[in-house]
Amino acid sequence: MSEARIPILVTRAEPGASETVGRLRDEGFTAIKTPVMHVMPDAAVTLPDLSDVSGLVFTSANGVRAFVDRSDERAKTAWCVGPATASAARYAGFLNVQESVGDARDLAAFIAERITASDQPLLHIANAAAKGDLRAALEQAGHHVVFCPLYRMQRIEVLGPDAFNVLNAKAPAIVLVHSEMVAVAFVELLENLPTDHLTSVAISHRAAAPLRKAGLETPHVADAPNEDGLFLVLNRAVATLSA
Repeated sequence: MSEARIPILVTRAEPGASETVGRLRDEGFTAIKTPVMHVMPDAAVTLPDLSDVSGLVFTSANGVRAFVDRSDERAKTAWCVGPATASAARYAGFLNVQESVGDARDLAAFIAERITASDQPLLHIANAAAKGDLRAALEQAGHHVVFCPLYRMQRIEVLGPDAFNVLNAKAPAIVLVHSEMVAVAFVELLENLPTDHLTSVAISHRAAAPLRKAGLETPHVADAPNEDGLFLVLNRAVATLSA
């Protein structure tokens, strides 16, 4: 099977799924959009008074989008994890975007190295199930962090027909996983579907862990936890399958 013919299941939520599928197709791959989760805005969560906030912390592009849907504030510093989140913040019109590399804990270290703790809190906008690693790390460094879960992630009920067909075809295929939460949702949706032919490619070791527990082939893991790192390891995985 040629590299371009190996189907790649893109499991991240929209609108990220369409962005990744578009990039894959531009590079000549057969990409199948199959989001396993939905982004659900939570109108019950109140956005605090931003005049008391020293900066905004975003650990995903979804957090940026959730915030800009609720506020016109763009002058506060936007502390962003990775290029995709920073790009979303710049596109939204934030005037001061600070971009780290790595994961949420790396972003916490990045912030702590650049600003001193003050009485004004940082506002972390994320999904309701965020693990709290960033907040814990920043508070250990003396910062005050307010967590604001403006959205939540909801698992879909059943895999779409395209994904179902790929899994039942029992021919080589790849599943692309952008987060631990997505990995857990994908594994839960597999039920008794065949996976021996499925190669997993994950953005981080944390995202790969649920795949390993489910018995999928040892995942290929990105060296850097971002989209560019994911594409690099994806190309290595495809080359291995096509050899």
